[in-house]
Amino acid sequence: MGRTGTRGEMEEQDSTGMNSLSLFGPCGLFLRLQRWISWTYNSELGPSIIKIPQRTISTGRALWRRHIRPIPVLVFTGGGYYGYQHYRGSRQELEGAQPALATPTQVALYRSFPTRMISRVWGKINGVDLPTFLRKPLYSLYIWTFGVNMQEAAVEDLHFYKNLGEFFRRRLKPAARPVCSSSCLTSPADGKVLHFGSVKNSQVEQVKGVTYSLEHFLGPHKGNGQGDLRVSHPDNDLFHVVIYLAPGDYHCFHSPVDWSVQLRRHFPGSLMSVSPGVAHRVKELFCLNERVALTGQWEHGFFSLTAVGATNVGSIRIYFDPELQTNTPKYRKDSCHERCYQGDESGVTLEKGAPLGEFNLGSTIVLVFEAPKDFTFNLKAGQKIKVGEGLGLLS
Repeated sequence: MGRTGTRGEMEEQDSTGMNSLSLFGPCGLFLRLQRWISWTYNSELGPSIIKIPQRTISTGRALWRRHIRPIPVLVFTGGGYYGYQHYRGSRQELEGAQPALATPTQVALYRSFPTRMISRVWGKINGVDLPTFLRKPLYSLYIWTFGVNMQEAAVEDLHFYKNLGEFFRRRLKPAARPVCSSSCLTSPADGKVLHFGSVKNSQVEQVKGVTYSLEHFLGPHKGNGQGDLRVSHPDNDLFHVVIYLAPGDYHCFHSPVDWSVQLRRHFPGSLMSVSPGVAHRVKELFCLNERVALTGQWEHGFFSLTAVGATNVGSIRIYFDPELQTNTPKYRKDSCHERCYQGDESGVTLEKGAPLGEFNLGSTIVLVFEAPKDFTFNLKAGQKIKVGEGLGLLS
């Protein structure tokens, strides 16, 4: 909008305000020239007001609301953040450095990532039948990427598997996994040994220097009130072993001993990655993730096998328990759902090496068991192991 008045009035107004503007050098001169031109133009037209047509200037707020949605933002930022943290942890592991533990804020951010929903979507995709011409190239790419040994499969023809789910859960030839008869405890799954050792004061070592509560992991247990709650004999100790199943591993798991399963506990939870890099960074990772714990008795006392879910592995199946449903929206996170198998006093009897259950992709098996104090593991951390191979011996 223009200014009105005589040249003297204009100069008087300028003299009170332009002294400070002159401090800005060329900017002050430019503003003074602009005012002089405005006064000259108005003096020729006479006292008037020059009206400038109004125009609407978009602030960008409506555009932001139109094109940005919170869920995709969470997916990309959360996924990028997780990818960066996983990469950093892997680099530290390769360099021999102990990765720093994630802060509670970092863990909360990771848990807020919609891994349960993503895993359900992935489960639906796994069940979609593939055109016959796509099966061989798609499965061949997976085999090459993860080093799958199809010579062990009961059916080697890739066209036989209608969808990804069937391929992931492929069965093996009967002689592919012989069960070690000389070992009292055998591996329940193909995978990598993450950690093993004794359980002290009801604390289980997740990785070196990082522990979690046994009661938090398996749920409450009524014991004799002395020492470790699940030790029934003073000459016994509690032991544990953790086996990580990679995507290329055989996805079924088997009974590691002759035992009786008396109780099943299902803990709905998060579905964070359980890869070694994440296990070194997230404290109580196995307690936060969804899991199915089977507890019972073997010849030396307490025995438990826990199948821990992971990202894209929300589906955990137990063959003798068709009622079990995992990664379902009807169950609230951090709740617990039990089923007792002791209707006939003995529970569900399983033989060593018998098929027990399966994952949809790959995850983790944790064994916690009571054994005599002279029990020793014949394992090394990081060792690759297969179903039926011996885990330890009694002296």
